[in-house]
Amino acid sequence: MSRRVRRKVARKGKEKLVLPSYPEIEDEVSSLERNGVVDWTSLPDDTVIQLFSCLNYRDRASLSSACRTWRVLGVSPCLWTSLDLRAHKCDAKMAAALASRCVNLLKLRFRGAESADAIIHLQARNLREISGDYCRKITDATLSVIVARHEALESLQLGPDFCERISSDAIKATALCCPKLKKLRLSGIRDVHGDAINALAKHCPNLTDIGFIDCLNVDEIALGNVLSVRFLSVAGTSNMKWGAVSHHWHKLPNLTGLDVSRTDIGPTAVSRLLSSSQSLKVLCALNCSVLEEDVHFAASKNKGKLLLALFTDILKEIASLFVDVTKKGRNVFLDWRSSRCKDKNLDEMMIWLEWILSLTLLRIAESSQQGLDEFWLKQGAALLLNLMHSSQEDVQERAATGLATFVVIDDENTSIHHGRAEAVMQDGGIHLLLNLAKSWREGLQSEAAKAIANLSVHSSVAKAVAEEGGINILAGLARSVNRLVAEEAAGGLWNLSVGEEHKSAIAEAGGVKALVDLIFKWFSDGDGVLERAAGALANLAADDECSTEVAVAGGVHALVMLARNCKCEGVQEQAARALANLAAHGDSNSNNAAVGQEAGALEALVQLTQSPHEGVRQEAAGALWNLSFDDRNREAIAAAGGVEALVALAQACSNASPGLQERAAGALWGLSVSEANSIAIGQEGGVAPLIALARSDTADVHETAAGALWNLAFNPGNALRIVEEGGVPALVHLCSSSVSKMARFMAALALAYMFDGRMDEYALIGTSSESISKGVSLDGARRMALKNIESFVLKFSDQQSFSAAAASSAPAALAQVTEGARIQEAGHLRCSGAEIGRFVAMLRNPSSVLKACAAFALLQFTIPGGRHAMHHASLMLNAGAARVLRAAAAAATAPLAAKIFARIVLRNLEHHNIESSL
Repeated sequence: MSRRVRRKVARKGKEKLVLPSYPEIEDEVSSLERNGVVDWTSLPDDTVIQLFSCLNYRDRASLSSACRTWRVLGVSPCLWTSLDLRAHKCDAKMAAALASRCVNLLKLRFRGAESADAIIHLQARNLREISGDYCRKITDATLSVIVARHEALESLQLGPDFCERISSDAIKATALCCPKLKKLRLSGIRDVHGDAINALAKHCPNLTDIGFIDCLNVDEIALGNVLSVRFLSVAGTSNMKWGAVSHHWHKLPNLTGLDVSRTDIGPTAVSRLLSSSQSLKVLCALNCSVLEEDVHFAASKNKGKLLLALFTDILKEIASLFVDVTKKGRNVFLDWRSSRCKDKNLDEMMIWLEWILSLTLLRIAESSQQGLDEFWLKQGAALLLNLMHSSQEDVQERAATGLATFVVIDDENTSIHHGRAEAVMQDGGIHLLLNLAKSWREGLQSEAAKAIANLSVHSSVAKAVAEEGGINILAGLARSVNRLVAEEAAGGLWNLSVGEEHKSAIAEAGGVKALVDLIFKWFSDGDGVLERAAGALANLAADDECSTEVAVAGGVHALVMLARNCKCEGVQEQAARALANLAAHGDSNSNNAAVGQEAGALEALVQLTQSPHEGVRQEAAGALWNLSFDDRNREAIAAAGGVEALVALAQACSNASPGLQERAAGALWGLSVSEANSIAIGQEGGVAPLIALARSDTADVHETAAGALWNLAFNPGNALRIVEEGGVPALVHLCSSSVSKMARFMAALALAYMFDGRMDEYALIGTSSESISKGVSLDGARRMALKNIESFVLKFSDQQSFSAAAASSAPAALAQVTEGARIQEAGHLRCSGAEIGRFVAMLRNPSSVLKACAAFALLQFTIPGGRHAMHHASLMLNAGAARVLRAAAAAATAPLAAKIFARIVLRNLEHHNIESSL
């Protein structure tokens, strides 16, 4: 996997973090710099306090310990009226440490049950607002204690995750303990009983905003008793009795805004509510299937009242709330915020609309509902971008999360909707998201980075992100001490690093070092950030220069540490893939050897080939394949149990993906370069699974299986095993039918090894009866093999060019034959002295087919420009092959192909001899 998209929050030059611009602070610092010194302690108090206000509570507390002055300023009441505990783990001990600063705390945001349990230890008796998410494990007892300790509470919001363990008892306790309550929004309550709602009506006279969202059952009749309510949302709540709703709720004297989105409300109930309620101004019914299926429903019957639905022009409808009728553009929320004419009622309505729309759009995006393309392209994207301008931080976060989610089609297969991504880009969404990512608010940084990451799967969006400075921003955020921010930033770099054009820019922005540091920083507590960091490093390591930078930054040690110790399958897969890519540059840097020399690396990769997760097995086998190109690594892999593990993997992957099959065979191919390993693979039972893989329908699997069988066939014992396991027909089929020239070539070479006479001698070692049986089977196999080897060689033997070469000694004639016979990929093969010697000896074989095959093979290995041509030429010259080649070229009984190919090999040797002397 090369990139990842996410639906939800988790669950050049000097390194620089881009922060918001504060001109007055910059002026202060600049004036100090002009004096030749920067004395931070001499900054004015108000400037220091403003700087402190841009930090999370942990950094603020830490910075306060720098000096006595800052310690005094760091506890200024204005810095501690609001507290966001979501970024870091907050337990009772941490809360108690913060208690002295929280005397004047008014607003609190938290995440999870542990933080909820810790709230009471803050001793913030004057709290007015509490907002929590990830509340699934919060119990009635916890919530009851919280409300009992905070009687001045005016706003309580828990969600949008479901509050599965909270019941009506806790709602009743809230009503009894918090008489000043104005806003109550709870998500995912199973049953909201009438007695709890009646308690709210009786004890909370100022309660104007109620949200029972995504609940299973809500007593709709009791809700009709909350006469103070102005804004009511039951979005996503099931089992509503809409007849009772339309009968009772229209009597609510102050009900101004009603949200019934994502419910089964029908046109009759909608019409009754709009026509009967005197106070109702806005009815939001987005994604209500029963309503939308009624094609005859008229939305414009009730003048002065708005119905917001998927089939209405939502922005236009909202714009009609303004006295200034000219405000009908696509930036209606921005127009409202910038308006000089302030209307308290309108402001409250717009603030509520922002909140419910952001939540509903996010829920619709998360549902991946079919048939909404037109809505998202015409309205949805524009609405989310509008909401990102909100002054409500939670609205901005949900809008950014919505953008990150609605473009995703399939996050497992990294698939996004290109039309939606382009709609965001065309409406200026990239610039807006990058600005949010530069916010000092970590929640916005996290959600904006996630949206940028998902959108960047689209290459045009990735290009726009890079052009607008997004790579530097994401590299900066990857250094954040907030795990969620760092995780989403790493995800953005992961997706951007897919593009070759972005790799060097990420390195220049300090992204490589930041990603490696993330692994060390979050090793014990952050599978999400580790997977994204490793994934990004894997993509970057595919580039030669970036691969070196990854190693220099300590990436080898970091990635091996993950492969050895991390239990998360996603992390294991990306760490193995990164190590595979680091090891793929053996000729250009020392990373291959460095990975092999890292303590525990090879053992860890061998162990990962036994993972129950196919992706992990595939990447581990790929890493071992690449590492096996190094001689020392090859032997060390075998010593670490690699032969046994890879044979077992090959035996088990007959029904696996082609990628896993290719890498399993490839790793055995790499190991089998060593004759000792080749023998061990044969003895371990590796022949049969390789033959099975040679029958694959995939060309890449053909190549690796043929390569492994070629290496194995060098040993006569293995050659006999191949015959006995039915390998001859499989190799013959490859030699004659594979779409891959390389697979056909190596299958032919394997057959040539098997029938050049050495296997015959090995077969005679058994008993006489066994020898006769084997002899009969070998004769038939030999005839089949030689026939197909001959056919293979003839496919590269153009008779016209051969005749011209035979009649002339001109280099041009030989060059024409060479070009016709050349297999480009064969230039990457590297043979040992023993292998070259085997082909030279084959030139003397009585079989004219094997003579031609040997000369054809030596031609491929010595063609100038081949990766290892000089190496092969040197081996041949040292072994005196020139004499044998001249004899083959001049032999009267040799086939024409063998003569011509031998002449070409001689010419190649002369070329390399001259080149080496120069």
